[in-house]
Amino acid sequence: MAAMNPAVLIVDDEIKLCESLSQILKAHKIPSEYTDNPSEAVSLIKNKSYRLLISDIKMPGFSGIELLEQIKALDNKLQVIMISGYASVDTVVEAMKLGALNFYEKPIDIARFVEEIKQILMKQSHPIIPKDGKIIINDRVMMERWQMATTAAATDAPVIITGESGTGKEHFAAAVHENSRRKEKPFIKINCAALPDTLLESELFGHEKGAFTDAKSDRKGKFEVAEGGTLFFDEIGDMNLNTQAKLLRVLQEKEFERLGSNKVRSADVRFVAATHRNLEAMIEEGTFRQDLYYRLSVICLDIPPLRERKDDIIPLSDFFISLYCSRYEKPVLRLSDEVKHIFMNHSWPGNVRELKNTIERTVIFSKSSEVKREELPSQYQVMMPVEQDTFTSLHDKVDREMVLGALDKAHGNKSQAAEYLNISRKTLYAKLKKLNIEL
Repeated sequence: MAAMNPAVLIVDDEIKLCESLSQILKAHKIPSEYTDNPSEAVSLIKNKSYRLLISDIKMPGFSGIELLEQIKALDNKLQVIMISGYASVDTVVEAMKLGALNFYEKPIDIARFVEEIKQILMKQSHPIIPKDGKIIINDRVMMERWQMATTAAATDAPVIITGESGTGKEHFAAAVHENSRRKEKPFIKINCAALPDTLLESELFGHEKGAFTDAKSDRKGKFEVAEGGTLFFDEIGDMNLNTQAKLLRVLQEKEFERLGSNKVRSADVRFVAATHRNLEAMIEEGTFRQDLYYRLSVICLDIPPLRERKDDIIPLSDFFISLYCSRYEKPVLRLSDEVKHIFMNHSWPGNVRELKNTIERTVIFSKSSEVKREELPSQYQVMMPVEQDTFTSLHDKVDREMVLGALDKAHGNKSQAAEYLNISRKTLYAKLKKLNIEL
């Protein structure tokens, strides 16, 4: 995983002290940066997302109090600890009034100092970055959802994850598995929207030789392959009613038969499902079984769209910039203030997937160290409020840009383009038809 911004920034005119504190934090696995120049510190904080500032109070030409005032104006959420060997009581009180958490007199009590830093970082609603680096969370509601997912993981209760396309439902499903007692067993995904109804049952339950025309040999289904692990039903709202009924039986009785066989087999799997559809509305319409919904929804996780998680937008952008700059061997970029403003006010109809694709494209075509508005795809060039009646057309415009970008990257290969977009080939063809894209 590409390196993220350090958690702590140290500012002190004694460079040796900076180096020493940085090494101590490193020994405690707390990444940090340091500078002996307060003006440089202001610039660093403008361009990076730190979680804690450690600053000297007395520095030549630019006091820690002045720095604290500027920092709080830039980022009122950034927490600060002040240090000094010469500070007066009045200065310390002033620093506290401006929002400093604590003050340490030099020489610093290192054990107490490090313990407080650990506690500060632990208690913050800071970005969660799982080991695979595929999801970053800074938003309070998303943090609650993540905690629910990891708590639910300790049980075998079924979980259903809802949310718009591109919000990260699959990553939450993987987190449920990776934090469970089943983590050493398989995590098997089946995309209910990608398979025709005639094949879905065979994929799930397996079949015996001769069960149907093309069944030339015995074949295990996903229930057998996932034995002891987790079976993830992606886009379960696209499953037909007949298969829903058979799935309900497995949930209730923990057993099934292969197609063409009467032999009953046990099913020791954890059920996790996801959908972008409104299942309760589908129940009213008669297209989704109410009893299956109640069986699956013991634990419900509703993932909010990116436009409702504004605190995640810049941390995610920073992560994707790091990721793609590393992948394409380019110097690390930073977003200009104008681009940050555009991103924070965009509606993100394609959610995190749209942001990821936008950053990848921007990194590929970037010509300087700063991403400027004119380097963004066309839909971001003009800032305007998105009215409800124009939402669909804007969504289609973004979809078209993403699909064309994926096809270009895949040199016209539709299967490869579908992989880049993390959708099925069937879904890609539907998008091509809807968006009037001819190849």
